[in-house]
Amino acid sequence: MFGNSIFVSMKYICFFISCFLLTAFGASAQDNILIPESFYPKKGDAVKVHLINVSQFIKQDEVSLDPNKFQKFSVDIGKKSWSLVSTLKATDTTASITFDKEGLNLLVMTMKTVNDDIERDDFTKILDDEGLNDLSEKVKNGSKDNFRERYTWYMKSLLMVDGKTNANDFEKPTGQDFEITVKDNPYKGGYGDDIIASVMFKGVPVVNAVVLFYIKTADGNVFVQKMNADKQGQVYFKLTREGTYMLRSMHMEASKDKSADYDAWLATYTFAFNNTTEVPNSYRSFGIGNPPAGKH
Repeated sequence: MFGNSIFVSMKYICFFISCFLLTAFGASAQDNILIPESFYPKKGDAVKVHLINVSQFIKQDEVSLDPNKFQKFSVDIGKKSWSLVSTLKATDTTASITFDKEGLNLLVMTMKTVNDDIERDDFTKILDDEGLNDLSEKVKNGSKDNFRERYTWYMKSLLMVDGKTNANDFEKPTGQDFEITVKDNPYKGGYGDDIIASVMFKGVPVVNAVVLFYIKTADGNVFVQKMNADKQGQVYFKLTREGTYMLRSMHMEASKDKSADYDAWLATYTFAFNNTTEVPNSYRSFGIGNPPAGKH
């Protein structure tokens, strides 16, 4: 009985800490992520893939898959890349993708650049939340009241097909201007294993890049850790809980032309971790997919 009370207390302590960290790391930040309805499909399976807007890894909206929004949407396996843009429809919020190659399959998406006009107070809050202190001070000390931000989203999602862990060069860069690359195979990992990821901007490691590392468990709890990249642009984290994982980073610079004040590049990377033989359904914590048979 005493042991159970300790377990319950620790559960609530962990939940409190995760909520505190979510607040501390900027609750206003919103991200676009790719979430498949299965991270573990069988060879030949057709899997529905969602593009979701999240705040602190909590679903806000589903984003329509209008092909006019995207520069690239593909499945990358080794040196081969299959474009999926032509399969998208403006009215769809899911893409049905058939995975015919076993091993690790990487979904890669780049959205077209968009502009956003923003007031100074809102802009400085974003900069502060992102840890971009030098830019924030520059904006605060300037005379402009409104800014135009030009931003581009880059998303990746890693799946394991047919239970095979062959890497298929998943750890290689895909050529996105701003990209997160996972160097170690998370589908080979067990509890406590270390994983390395890198952050690159136009092929160059981003020293001291701020990376937020999220885990969302099947019951909907979210845990987050803030990391800074080293001199090689690398961050290090552990596989600590079963669920859906996300890495997220942002890079911003003053624009080099007069059509915008600042350019922002944002990258997310999702995958799943499971340490049992049962196929997980942690994607349902985002409110997508059908309920298990017999449950409503």
